[in-house]
Amino acid sequence: MLKVLSYLKPYRIAVAAALALTLTELAVELVQPLFMAKIIDDGILKSDLSVVIKWGSIMLVFSLISLAAGVLNSFYAAHTSQSFGFDIRRSLFEKVQSFSFANFNLFPASSLITRMTNDITQIQNTLFMSLRIMLRAPLMIVGGLVMAFFVNVKLALILLIVVPFLFIFLKWLMSIGGALFKTVQEKLDSVNGVMRETLTGIRLIKAFIRRNHEVKRFTQANEDLKDQTIKALRIMEITMPVLLIIMNISILGVLWFGSIQVNSGGVKVGEVVAIVNYATRITGAFSIFSFIIMAFSRARASSNRIVEVLDAKVDLSDQEDADSTFYIKEGKVEFKHVTFQYPDTESPALRNMTFTVNPGQTVAILGATGSGKTSLFQLIPRLYDVNDGEILIDGINVREMKMENLRRKIGFVPQEALLFTGTVKENIAWGKENASMDEIIEAAKDAQIYETIKSFPSMFQAKLGQKGVNLSGGQKQRLSIARALVRKPKILLLDDSTSALDRRTEAKLLEALKNYTCTTFIITQKISTAMEADRILLLEEGKLLAQGTHESLLKESQLYREIFRSQSREERRNYA
Repeated sequence: MLKVLSYLKPYRIAVAAALALTLTELAVELVQPLFMAKIIDDGILKSDLSVVIKWGSIMLVFSLISLAAGVLNSFYAAHTSQSFGFDIRRSLFEKVQSFSFANFNLFPASSLITRMTNDITQIQNTLFMSLRIMLRAPLMIVGGLVMAFFVNVKLALILLIVVPFLFIFLKWLMSIGGALFKTVQEKLDSVNGVMRETLTGIRLIKAFIRRNHEVKRFTQANEDLKDQTIKALRIMEITMPVLLIIMNISILGVLWFGSIQVNSGGVKVGEVVAIVNYATRITGAFSIFSFIIMAFSRARASSNRIVEVLDAKVDLSDQEDADSTFYIKEGKVEFKHVTFQYPDTESPALRNMTFTVNPGQTVAILGATGSGKTSLFQLIPRLYDVNDGEILIDGINVREMKMENLRRKIGFVPQEALLFTGTVKENIAWGKENASMDEIIEAAKDAQIYETIKSFPSMFQAKLGQKGVNLSGGQKQRLSIARALVRKPKILLLDDSTSALDRRTEAKLLEALKNYTCTTFIITQKISTAMEADRILLLEEGKLLAQGTHESLLKESQLYREIFRSQSREERRNYA
């Protein structure tokens, strides 16, 4: 909680102003019963209208001051809470951007979305309440007690007996509420997770007629959230009846003993009215506590979840002595006895892998599902760190480079083409800031997507839906490749990125890539694609089974011969 509150430092003046205005409002409320006592004792009971007008006018002026203070307080409270939310949301987003892939295994996307939206909103609202009314409640209770003793000590003792007991009760309730509302936020994570999966896979759901199944799954998650929220709210709702019963009993006690004191001449009627007024205001302050406890419990649970992300250790970062002057110039890649294992898995994804790729070469990587092809790709731009061995680029260990410098000259096209909401031009230029229109067109032509773009009514200004939903699989792949090519990379990584392309388009693409002075790695399942490469790496269960040209592997590798014969037979059947 303290770490989250540290984001209030830039707004110290606004917080101080809001608190000062709160104190102003509070002071007016606390002196109002004294004015009423004066009006009753010196004005009404003595039939002196001038006293009533005098103290009534003073009460009116003080009320106007309180009104002005309240309006200004709302302004400062809103400004502070919204600015605070903006800052912490930005810090949280920046932290997530620095996460390694291992961190994302700990924090699912649905949970991160909840933390950056709902959790921060909970804290924002609590902060606003704190600056607007939350601090008034405890101060009103304490101030009301002090002023009651100032009016009459004997009657004030009744309130003094009751108030500490209520504080202990509220503290106990707050500890229970914190745990309950933490569970509520976790259930909200689950609802967001189901909803996100459903919306992402809506086409598959419709194709497999799984609508009812997904509705049941969402309903179950939604019911869990509802039940947990009801449980938490029910616990919180017992606050109000308990507070009202105890405080009303104390008010009855004040009236009972007050009437006895009035009859004996020990207390004035106005003093009894003032004490009752303070008791009523303390009751109102305690009633606000039910909302305060609920808000604070949720805020505390939310702040803990936010701090979990902010304090998460990023296991992938630049070394202190990393070379900030290094940029990839040639694109030579060397794997030396590399072993890599994903966190929390039982066996390595890559085992003792060694090979060298010279600048400008094209390397095709073949292997069955789970053989380690994508894992090998992810190690080159250092999306993960190796467990053993080393990876060198241009003779320098990737761990000794600044990650930003390392990745700036690497073009990466993932297995699943991911496009962003925006125009075609923006999606291609996403690969290189300030890319010129000529560079964008050149990349589009080389990626074999230019003719398709020309057929769009708005051409490069054509709007794409989220993830490029209005494009075919092949079009999305080629746009992703254009985004990588516009960088003019020295190392190009194509992770099965031509699977949706026909042979003719793929051949044109591979021919165009020869114009780029870059080292190219292509993960593919097609022997026809591998035949065009300078070298082929054949992977099996994380091991480099064989490497060489198409001709040499036909002679030396039985597995490669089997793959070649299998695909050749399939092609003959397709053309038969």
